[in-house]
Amino acid sequence: MRYSDADLTRLNHNPLYHALGIRVEAVGDGQARSVLTPTVSACWPTPQPHGGVLFTLLDTTMAFAAQSNGDTEAGCATVDCSVQYLSAARSGPFVCTVATTLKTNRTAFVRGEIRDAQGHPVAMAQGTFRLFSHRKDSAPA
Repeated sequence: MRYSDADLTRLNHNPLYHALGIRVEAVGDGQARSVLTPTVSACWPTPQPHGGVLFTLLDTTMAFAAQSNGDTEAGCATVDCSVQYLSAARSGPFVCTVATTLKTNRTAFVRGEIRDAQGHPVAMAQGTFRLFSHRKDSAPA
């Protein structure tokens, strides 16, 4: 399922994303893309974003890709996320692209990467996400 422009607008209203400089650009069919233009506060005390900011970018973007495999309204939860930092994130904006590599009934396995403004890899990750579904209301007995 592809997220509409209205869905993306709603996602990008997140105060955490504003504080860090994250913008979700596309979500759908097991893939997602977001951009980090780090704010000054996201980089303090160094001029580049902290690894935790990069982790947040990867984890949330991978979660959106995982959710787009199923009931997007029900959500998902990170079961496991492993990040490998390849180089310092010195030259933004940073583009995060992710894709689902395998989906089962309740689980999605996702891989992602962040590249700097010159296209050089900054970080790679793989994650496992538990997909939720809305429970069907049962009739009273």
